[in-house]
Amino acid sequence: MPRAPNDTAYLAKLQDYYARWRSLPAYGPLRDVLGLASRAGVAQVLHRLRDSGFLERTPAGRWTPTARFFERPLADAPVPAGLPVSATDSGEASSIDAYLIRHPSRTVLVPVTGDSMLDAGIHPGDRVIVERDAPARPGDLVVAVIDGELTLKTLAVENGEAVLRPANPAYPVLRPGDRLDLFGVVVGLIRSYRR
Repeated sequence: MPRAPNDTAYLAKLQDYYARWRSLPAYGPLRDVLGLASRAGVAQVLHRLRDSGFLERTPAGRWTPTARFFERPLADAPVPAGLPVSATDSGEASSIDAYLIRHPSRTVLVPVTGDSMLDAGIHPGDRVIVERDAPARPGDLVVAVIDGELTLKTLAVENGEAVLRPANPAYPVLRPGDRLDLFGVVVGLIRSYRR
């Protein structure tokens, strides 16, 4: 069933509400969120959004978002860091999770502190997306455990031994030897410019 023209606005209001409260309200409060006068109007919107794949019902009868609810518009062209190009919305959408996360059950977000990886473009306050139990190769960014503490470095091999290289000349190469335990491999990075 195609969405009604204002369903895009209703969906946006639900997405904003969910981003703040991590749940969808009952019908009464939904009237205020959506700006509708009746419960029947709310029900029609929810059913259209369900038919479009944005919402579903739990076994307990509650409305809950689907994966499509979290999709974001995808521009039809990449943004160059050089000359400007015209920007349009291609009409396609992509979920950030679908783009960054291959194995949800093994993926964790790890907040970054410290500045040992600045030259790799990783700053304090960033969050690295780490896949646990993934095989690591030299050159991979890894989160390692040394003496019970986590560290973010680039995995390398010197003289047949694994070492951890920082991306800041102010820090030494770590040579953990048999104390090295890999927590996981970094597969992505999230940075918010609004904190």
